[in-house]
Amino acid sequence: MKHPEFPLTGELIYFNHAAVAPWPKRTSEAVIRFAEQNTRYGSHFYLDWLNKEAELRRQLQTLLNAPSADDIALVKNTSEALSLVAYGLTWKTGDNIVSSNEEFPSNRMAWESLSSQGVEFRQADLYGADTPEDALFALVDGNTRLLTISSIHFASGLRVNLERIGEFCKRRGILFCIDAIQSLGAVQFDVQAYHADFVMADGHKWMFGPEGLGVFYTTPEARDQLKLTQYGWHMMKDTHDYENKPWKIHPTARRFECGSPNMLGIHAFSASLSLLLETGMDKVETQVLEKSDYLKAVIDKNSQLVLLSKRQNRLKSGIVLFKHRTVANGELYSYLQKSGVVCALRGGGIRFSPHFYNAFEEIDRALELIELL
Repeated sequence: MKHPEFPLTGELIYFNHAAVAPWPKRTSEAVIRFAEQNTRYGSHFYLDWLNKEAELRRQLQTLLNAPSADDIALVKNTSEALSLVAYGLTWKTGDNIVSSNEEFPSNRMAWESLSSQGVEFRQADLYGADTPEDALFALVDGNTRLLTISSIHFASGLRVNLERIGEFCKRRGILFCIDAIQSLGAVQFDVQAYHADFVMADGHKWMFGPEGLGVFYTTPEARDQLKLTQYGWHMMKDTHDYENKPWKIHPTARRFECGSPNMLGIHAFSASLSLLLETGMDKVETQVLEKSDYLKAVIDKNSQLVLLSKRQNRLKSGIVLFKHRTVANGELYSYLQKSGVVCALRGGGIRFSPHFYNAFEEIDRALELIELL
């Protein structure tokens, strides 16, 4: 039985939430209402739009368990937020940044580009020690300024122990940056428990939001360490005082928002988050992990398939990676796409990423299709 918020065509099995998720029905309706209002009234209801923007910040505060909505900036995407950190901090020759060798390009390129400033980017083999965390810690020394890691790795689905990493960084005075794009909306998240200084994520994956709008969390202390790299009216302290001379930087995370907000995206993103928060992230996480556990068990029983995702007891994710023993990955991927199974070709295999609303029967149907190949 289909979830009422996801009236996807019956021809599709959607297992690609780690890439771009479908919108819930309420999100589509919110966009239509906003478009019709804008068409009929222009900006007459702009104050209402500002209230919706404030609501979105509060929703994101709840999702991240941030101390305050003032810690939330609305950015275009994860890459923008990572660049705000990379080029906001003041580096000196000899500094180093520790990360992994499995990062999505966004959480690698910004840091690698700092080599021109004499900053070294160190990449740990997460399977080269007893735990992924130990592999990261082994690369840390007295010149380590920042540790940056994906909470869940985009291809393998490996989930790291953010609490342990955050405690390690706090003890050593190292800044802790988390790319949370594969966590937010799929599993519970707590920036305070992780001692995170910076967290960023696009909205269009597990959070069901539109592309082009994401979240950037900073603690006040870490925020003050970032020099600004872009300027505009929206990041002034008195945002709507256009004769404000001289102006002051906004004291909150809004200082990172230099220009006009994406109001259409804000209405869409807020609607999507309302579904997750109404459902409850504890329930969402339970159902996501139940689906991934079931998927792994079915793959294990299929003699044609090889599970590539590492098994984890406590730190599980919604991403499952596998391959066929005799069929090439590209061929299998093309077959699944043509058969209506929306998935991804990643990490040397096929990536399935079902969400909480997906049915167990859909997993069975997808695996049955593979058996027919």
